[in-house]
Amino acid sequence: MGKSYQKQWVGVFGDPVDDNPTVVMEQAAFDYAEIPMEYLTIQVKRGDLKAAMEGMRAMNFSGINITMPHKGEVIQYLDEISDSAKTMGAVNTVYWKDGKLAGENTDGKGFLKSLQDGQVPIKGKKAMILGAGGAARAIAVELAGAGIAVVTVVNRNEEHGQALVKIINEKTAAEGVFMPWKETVSVPEDTDILVNATPIGFTDEGKPDIAYDDLKEGMAVCDVIPNKAWTPFLLEAKNRGLRTFNGLQMLVNQGAVAFELWTGKPAPMDVMRKAMEKEYGVTLP
Repeated sequence: MGKSYQKQWVGVFGDPVDDNPTVVMEQAAFDYAEIPMEYLTIQVKRGDLKAAMEGMRAMNFSGINITMPHKGEVIQYLDEISDSAKTMGAVNTVYWKDGKLAGENTDGKGFLKSLQDGQVPIKGKKAMILGAGGAARAIAVELAGAGIAVVTVVNRNEEHGQALVKIINEKTAAEGVFMPWKETVSVPEDTDILVNATPIGFTDEGKPDIAYDDLKEGMAVCDVIPNKAWTPFLLEAKNRGLRTFNGLQMLVNQGAVAFELWTGKPAPMDVMRKAMEKEYGVTLP
């Protein structure tokens, strides 16, 4: 048999997407494992997702990551989705399963692994999540599955916030509480885990409007922003001596899950972590 010039294609659909660093770790992993796979970072604007998903089927993509703003809409273009993705109403990883295009959500799984690796207690604890989008839903559902007692959702759009609280209360064992985000948000001192699941800080140097002086010793402070090791939000927590978990750590963890779904092989975690450390000039746990 002659040499094959065909590559397998995977990538990410989103908007904005140019700051998404997933390609760095995934391509490093494919090259290390000697898998002929290329990771493409593709801007797909709102309204174009259906055409993009039809295109990936037609061009025999091996899978695709889904990021803002498509994590909810993509579900209607898939053949099946996992139970947890169904509960969240959001998918961020698409792969082939027995000839069907399947959806999984690794957002919360990557987040949870970061906390577990850091030995952060979850069972019976209280979490506050800023935002109510796809990442917030994924994190809330995974925290609930790990035994969190209470999840407080803070959101400017009350309808979206209440919708997430309803999911928590009706589909998980945790208690969901809604807090409107009308002005600077107070953080209750019994909060154990604080999460920024908004896009604030992704394309700018902004930070969520919360009362940072409320952050107390013992809180674990997390940001899902995937393109910075230190967002202004996390720096506020670091300067107060608190434990922080960044979106890069979570991205490596969830990227490993995607790698395994696409290739059927164990992910080279060290290779992926080192690729991100080199890219950002940081040391990850």
